[in-house]
Amino acid sequence: MKVKPILVRLPEGIPERIDALMGKNKRAEFIRQAIEAELAKREKNQTSEPGE
Repeated sequence: MKVKPILVRLPEGIPERIDALMGKNKRAEFIRQAIEAELAKREKNQTSEPGE
């Protein structure tokens, strides 16, 4: 997998919440999946709303 490292600042408590659900070693995977899902949602909405 080609990846580009980036720094993301998260509000206090968010990393701990992710770790509680996914485990500490799955934090990056969770964030990647969340970003992909949000991008897909927004891209779908963008193409289905003509004129904006």
